[in-house]
Amino acid sequence: MNRLLAIVGPTCVGKSRLALRLAQSLGGEIINADSRQVYRYMDIGTAKPTPEERALVPHHLIDIASPDENFSLAQYQQLALKAIGDIQQRDKLPIVVGGSGQYVWSVLEGWGVPQVAPDLEFRQSLEERAARGGEEELYDELASIDPLAAQRIDPRNVRRTIRALEVYQETETPFSQLQRKEAPPFSTFIIGLTADREELYRRIDLRVDRMIEQGLVEEVKRLVSRGFNFNMPAMSGIGYRQIGHFLRGELTLPGAIQQIKFETHRLARQQYTWFQLQDTRIKWFDIQSTADAQIMAPLNRFLRGSNL
Repeated sequence: MNRLLAIVGPTCVGKSRLALRLAQSLGGEIINADSRQVYRYMDIGTAKPTPEERALVPHHLIDIASPDENFSLAQYQQLALKAIGDIQQRDKLPIVVGGSGQYVWSVLEGWGVPQVAPDLEFRQSLEERAARGGEEELYDELASIDPLAAQRIDPRNVRRTIRALEVYQETETPFSQLQRKEAPPFSTFIIGLTADREELYRRIDLRVDRMIEQGLVEEVKRLVSRGFNFNMPAMSGIGYRQIGHFLRGELTLPGAIQQIKFETHRLARQQYTWFQLQDTRIKWFDIQSTADAQIMAPLNRFLRGSNL
């Protein structure tokens, strides 16, 4: 059976670095599963692999959408499955890497993602309701028509709430009923990288400081000069939104940096709801006490087709 390797876990835990080492040693190709790295021109704030790293092994699904596009989960899943099939046909190992839970599990669990195009007028009307303080009202509305979908969505995630309501409005079918699962045609080994919270926050804070040094403010200025505004989904991401507040004089730069760190800490905590430490499908490794050899032993058994 065709095989696939996935590397998951919270932001800043070292997924990309491990993927690069494994891809080089195993003849693999990397498939991005970070929902922000699909966008062009957004390199520093999304911590994309550098051009030098991308030259070492093939990378897929990076820089495939413009920041003003509504790039959907359905699009991602379709492109990822095509890339996986192409890589396997060339007898290479596809390595799915990223911390966007929906992207990862839509591929690994074979989700049936509703092929419903965005209704921009409907979406805007709900966004305006949310902006007027109606976030909880929208979530309650979803809970009344589709309690299962509401249970799976963080009440603070307004965008996902609106998407579920949008799908129901278009199909008159609860979002959760359209999300059937069909086992994909490959066998998967999932590596999870983790660290204690203090170490994870330390790494996040160092990365944010590095992004500022590398020119995150200038990157955001360039995006604005290209005509991309902060209402676009891509520009609402962590880092870009806070630097936008700074550029408009609503925050000091130190204040924006602190907010980026705080929001990234929160993102890391949320990612553990997608990749749970008790999930037996994931082989968890603590980055503070694990050598590559400890990861390679069970991975090699999987690649040989032996029992783990």
